[in-house]
Amino acid sequence: MSYSDWLGRQESSDCVLQLQQANFMAASLGQDRTFNPGDPLPHGWHWLYFLQAAPRDQLGRDGHPKRGGFLPPVDLPRRMWAGGRLQFHSDLPLGALCRKTSTITSIKEKESRQGPLCLVTVTHEISVAESVALVEEHDIVYLRDREPHDPIADGEPPATMQFSESFSSDSTLLFRYSALTFNGHKIHYDLDYCRDIEGYPGLLFHGPLTATLLLDLASRKLGHHNVQSFDFRAMAPIFHDEVILFEGRRDANALELQAVNARGGVSMRARVNNAV
Repeated sequence: MSYSDWLGRQESSDCVLQLQQANFMAASLGQDRTFNPGDPLPHGWHWLYFLQAAPRDQLGRDGHPKRGGFLPPVDLPRRMWAGGRLQFHSDLPLGALCRKTSTITSIKEKESRQGPLCLVTVTHEISVAESVALVEEHDIVYLRDREPHDPIADGEPPATMQFSESFSSDSTLLFRYSALTFNGHKIHYDLDYCRDIEGYPGLLFHGPLTATLLLDLASRKLGHHNVQSFDFRAMAPIFHDEVILFEGRRDANALELQAVNARGGVSMRARVNNAV
């Protein structure tokens, strides 16, 4: 099937950045903070907003909305968050009315060692008062079903870093983040589905949550307004009840980051360009 008809497809939606959503996120991460109107939304927390509510009868077996509609009807059963690139131009103030415009900018079908895959890139622009505050290129990968004998990637060996923080995951956090992002994907909360259908030993930690925690580390090291861009790539799964290491290293104009799983491999790599 050719998906060329989907290239350039666009949709827009408006959303008020509600305080309650941000306060619930802070509580879920164990952060002792309360937000006020006008406070800048922390980097990565935009994934809590502009949510789509597909009716239950329009969901697939994995809990995602069925294929078609805005995204192309890719004929592969598994859908995963592969990575992305963020550019931060200005703050997203809590309480503000924002507009998000999404455009399908790339569709690539490939063959890999694990079989066929399709990589779809969607470019999102989030604007406040008609001024673009955030640009995101979101990479979605579609894959074949896992086979019982398929190995689970451990990830590349970690690079030597200058600082490291540990973070303990659990199934309650995964449930809360799924609820906050209205994400019905069963790999994050249905252990039987993970084991019996997708062949994983545990619930999967959300890719955007991993990216959000790396961005939080970057903001604390550099300062919120010094984070100019964030490029990240998911490389291996993290499972619930793991202790994750978030690590980094600074050079002149960038911060190199990695998330290391309990198996000792890198689950996500990221790079932050900064203004200091």
